Amino acid sequence: MHINLRRAFVTCAVLTACAAVTAGAAVSSFYDLKTETLLGQPADLGTYRGKVTLVVNVASFCGYTPQYQGLEKLHRELEAKGFAVLGFPSNDFGEQEPGSAQEIAQFCKRTYDVTFPMFAKVVTVPGRQQSPVYTFLGASGHLPAWNFSKYLIGKDGRVIAFYPSDVTPESPELRSAIAKALASK
Repeated sequence: MHINLRRAFVTCAVLTACAAVTAGAAVSSFYDLKTETLLGQPADLGTYRGKVTLVVNVASFCGYTPQYQGLEKLHRELEAKGFAVLGFPSNDFGEQEPGSAQEIAQFCKRTYDVTFPMFAKVVTVPGRQQSPVYTFLGASGHLPAWNFSKYLIGKDGRVIAFYPSDVTPESPELRSAIAKALASK
């Protein structure tokens, strides 16, 4: 029995490792991923290839929710230069995004006049239900510890930097990194 358990454990470990390598090999760029818009339409993140993006896990009932205003300002200010904010609602932290897709869309439009792209609600935390978007982002060594965590993605689809929730869209550190990414070839 001891040998069978050991064999089962080794087999499981090998299969898990193979699955991880296969998943990692399949996606080498954020822009290789596909997902859904907030309202359930297919969305190919490849449409942002060649642009700089800021990926944010958002929530409607969080102390950081007012960051929507700064994110929207940033998006409008830099969109013509090849930049986009991409919002991914998540209910992972404090259940602060309990609403339906329609409720989230209405809240964002009514309260902050959000025009940047919003995508389907995701799970950011590790586990079987984790979104492929956050599986990819987490390979950078960082996963959100709370809502409004930010990933700066370069034109090539690689993670340039991670910023925790308390780094605001107005932060000189974030703005400088965006400017540098936009200036790169």
